[in-house]
Amino acid sequence: MNPFFKILDKLGLGNISLGSVFSKESSVLGVDLGSSFIKVVQLRKKGGQAVLETYGELALGPLSGIEVGRMTNLPEDKLAQALSEIIREANVTTKSAGFSIPLAASLISFVEMPSMPQKQLAEMIPIEARKYIPVPIGEVTLDWWIIPKTETSEGENAEDDFLPDKTPGKEPEKTDVLIAAIHNATLEKYNKVVNSTGLDTSFFEIEVFSTIRSTFGHFTAPVMIFDMGAGMTKLAIVENGIVKSIHIISRGSQEITLNIASSLGVSIGRAEEMKRELGFLDTTDEGKMIADIAKTNVDYVFSETNRVLLNYERKNNKTINKIILTGGGVLLKGFLAEAEKNLESEVVFGDPFSKVEAPAFLAGVLKDAGPEFAVAIGVALRKLQELG
Repeated sequence: MNPFFKILDKLGLGNISLGSVFSKESSVLGVDLGSSFIKVVQLRKKGGQAVLETYGELALGPLSGIEVGRMTNLPEDKLAQALSEIIREANVTTKSAGFSIPLAASLISFVEMPSMPQKQLAEMIPIEARKYIPVPIGEVTLDWWIIPKTETSEGENAEDDFLPDKTPGKEPEKTDVLIAAIHNATLEKYNKVVNSTGLDTSFFEIEVFSTIRSTFGHFTAPVMIFDMGAGMTKLAIVENGIVKSIHIISRGSQEITLNIASSLGVSIGRAEEMKRELGFLDTTDEGKMIADIAKTNVDYVFSETNRVLLNYERKNNKTINKIILTGGGVLLKGFLAEAEKNLESEVVFGDPFSKVEAPAFLAGVLKDAGPEFAVAIGVALRKLQELG
């Protein structure tokens, strides 16, 4: 079976608890092949807990002859070289791995289908998916998952959820389905990277689901995951552990760097350094200029985020009362305060390392680094669950 077909089998997210499922010691690696960095996290299962063994990241820009933090599109041989290097530098000791797939390399659609028996639904969905996939269906690997109803009446038979309601004069019941597709060429590229590095992987998972697994808590009200990377910002709304909505904003932290370089007439490398050093907090004249440039970019992202948030609330008559920040872009100094001022909800940083055991002296470092490693930790957690 193609490993992609396991992408959606753990979306319930209520089964993320690591207690009681582990029976023996074993180590696994979560790999996040991003557009600007590779990140890896190695976990071990011990005594019913996930234990952090090592983690690390490597900038991909230099392998393309560009600055750290810039987006890249490396061929598989360069990606394999970079992955081998970070595996060596981080002292990774396991070959058992899971990989994330960038959201930009996939297509996710939420569709409404007539309620019908699942066997019939399985036959209809590939036909329906053709409406949403802009390439021939034979060029992608397809998976789908029924989105459970969040409210069920007492005594309702779950098996009847997928049968049409034939009450005269009543609209037929509908089934919400999440359809995901990845281009076969992308999977082939990732498989070549895996084979070149000698790792053994049983699945590729779209990154947004990895992020949700590592950052989502026991929330019943809708929660938004806000993931700002180098080239884009990904938004996912999760309710009762179920993914209800996914959106992409085509701006990320790299846009800030490029605008600083253009506005101040400095190199892109220097602009990246200034962005990281000063952020929104420096009160010097130079710092205020950097903050103004950064604010222009993030204000657009916040505006789009509020639009997505408010549209969801109006459509579903529910309030999103928490936004969880992840991704390297949110680590810009002062970003949390800006988000709190601009977004229509409580805002917190994601803390994926809180789901694993680690030495106490690393607590502060891991909390600060957490938003960057949400995907890699989420992949590693799934790999641990898979070991059973």
